[in-house]
Parts: sequence; C-alpha cells; structure tokens
Amino acid sequence: MNFEQSSSSDVLRLTLYLTPAHSCGYFAGRLAATLYVDPGYAMSADTYQFLLNQGFRRSGNQVYRPYCGGCSECIPVRLPVWKFKPGRNFRRVLNKNQELVVTTSPAAFNQERFELYQLYIKDRHGDGPMANPGPDDFISFLECSWGESKFVEFRLDGRLVMVAVMDEQENSFSAVYTYFDPTESARSLGTFAILWQIEEVKRLGKEWLYLGYWVEACKKMRYKSRFKPMEIFQDRKWIELDVNSNIRPR
Repeated sequence: MNFEQSSSSDVLRLTLYLTPAHSCGYFAGRLAATLYVDPGYAMSADTYQFLLNQGFRRSGNQVYRPYCGGCSECIPVRLPVWKFKPGRNFRRVLNKNQELVVTTSPAAFNQERFELYQLYIKDRHGDGPMANPGPDDFISFLECSWGESKFVEFRLDGRLVMVAVMDEQENSFSAVYTYFDPTESARSLGTFAILWQIEEVKRLGKEWLYLGYWVEACKKMRYKSRFKPMEIFQDRKWIELDVNSNIRPR
C-alpha cells in the first residue's frame, strides 16, 4: 500500500505494510491488524509530525496505526492544552503529588528505569505479550533513534516512582508511554503524568499533547475522555469530541 501527500512545496510518498490479522488487545474474540510505515524509510521528526496528524503513533522506531476491517474503535486523540482547565478532581491529584520531584532527560536505558518498568509490566500486563520484558524489549519499545524523545522521572523522597516517555515535536508533544510503581496507585500517578505533561507543553509554548488512541468501549482506555476538550481524528480531520453528543467512533 502506498501513501502520498502533496503540498505546495513537496510530495511525501510512503510505502505502508499491513500485518496479518492477530488477536485484538482490547476486545476478546476480535481480530486486529496494524498498518505501519516501511521500516527502511528514513523517518524524520517533521515527517513523524505529519503522520501524528494523520492518526499514526510510534512504538520504538516503528510508526503505525490500527487498520482493522469492520472496526474503527481505536480513535487517535489529542488535547489542545491552552483550552484545558483542571476541575476539582484533577486539582486534588495535583495537590496529592506536589512533593514529587520531576526531572527530564534524553531517552536512555538505565537499570533503575528498567526495574520499575519490569515491576509495572508484571502488575498490569503479566499475562499478556508484554510479560517478562528484557532490556532489549524496553529499548525497542520506548527509545527512538530519529526523534526527540525524553524520559521524565518522578521521584518521591529520592525513590523513582514513575517514568513518562514523551516525544517532542515542533508544536506538540506526544505521550508515548507512562509506567509507575503499582504500590503507589492511590496517588493516581497516570493521571498526574498527563497533567504534568499538559503544563510542560504550555511552558514550552506548544499547542498540542497527543495521547494515542482512545477506545470508548474499553474500560482501561476510557479515562482519556476526562481530559477536555479532547479532539478526535475522524473522517480525515480533527474534531472536538462531545461525550454527550452523537459523535462517536465509526
């Protein structure tokens, strides 16, 4: 499959490949497929920004999007950060975690980050395809050789309790993955990570935080609709999602 997009200055041509059907990670009994960019293509940050705008994501160096016949439940979402206003529940999460110390550095492997990742995967995905990760799994999933990727560390009394992986683009950030100490779940760390990233995007004068895919019918993915006003990519354009309207994935 070929993908072409032209502009007044250039033409972008990409070869896309479709995986064989495989078990869906969100719905039992369903089959899924993934469309991904030719691994031999010389990806750049600018090209990736364009692909983000078309609903793609990355896993390691691989750029992909779901492409399942008869199903379009996986909806790309992003947040216009300057429109976001935290409500009472979000402010409570911010207050609960105000003592965390946050540092940002280029994405890279170290043993401390890896051990926390192992702990998180064992707790959340211990019986799935991500179970029992090794260092190579960590690197191939989270790091990226062609982009501006950052690891954001959150520490409590010096102890690493969460890592958020972000890709910086010219006018946006993309939230790649967040993992945290399961014993600190009462802190709502996943929510706090998004709130922190929203403020970081604002601090740097950027416009958007891309949050991956929203799956309304999947409980563990439904939380993303709490961050309003969320935009979804549908019918080849970004539109604001009103969860009380009839606008739904199709």
